[in-house]
Amino acid sequence: MKVILFGATGMVGKGVLRQCLLDPKIEAVLSIGRKPSGVSDPKLRDLVCPDMFDADAHAGQFHDYDACFFCLGVSSVGMSEADYTHLTYDLTLGWARVLARDNPAMRFLYVSGMGTGGKSMWAQVKGRTENDLLALLPGAIMIRLAALRPMHGERSKAPGGGVLLTLLSPLWPLFQKLWPNAVITTEELGRAMILAARNDNTKRVLESADLVALGRRGAAP
Repeated sequence: MKVILFGATGMVGKGVLRQCLLDPKIEAVLSIGRKPSGVSDPKLRDLVCPDMFDADAHAGQFHDYDACFFCLGVSSVGMSEADYTHLTYDLTLGWARVLARDNPAMRFLYVSGMGTGGKSMWAQVKGRTENDLLALLPGAIMIRLAALRPMHGERSKAPGGGVLLTLLSPLWPLFQKLWPNAVITTEELGRAMILAARNDNTKRVLESADLVALGRRGAAP
């Protein structure tokens, strides 16, 4: 399987990239972002796009890929709805449309969030993004992530995210015990997304409990 990965320098993307490179059934990974992934591996190639909103400039390059893991995302804290929509909806759909033209059968896994479709601004924008991706790509799968536990030094790029993760570090085992279906590790998330991309019978919207179950099923014995 050949995959495209967006957001390889972020907390979610780093975890997913690590699992992709470890998986012997994934033969190639194309990382797309404003900066190189910072990882060196024979399976990995970086496509650096200084203007991430100019997806059309790269059309025609994605025919041979089986799946796309779209792990880009920003916090809505302090942002206007227009700005958040631009960085969430416009950016995601811009790339999805290019990929759909190049390869309409591609599996497109979009990392969304628990509570998407709710009444808050971010949830409404994410809900619209999900709905239009599902309509655009028959192979689109929504990844409604809840709480993510970093396992290999992954760090959030959100303001204050690093400090928060440091404070939470000793509490993660307790959180996983109390809320086993709401907390997922970066390893489990990566495995879950890879399994979902391979399985033709995967549900099109995966909630946190679905992701946890998939990720743990994919763990080595």
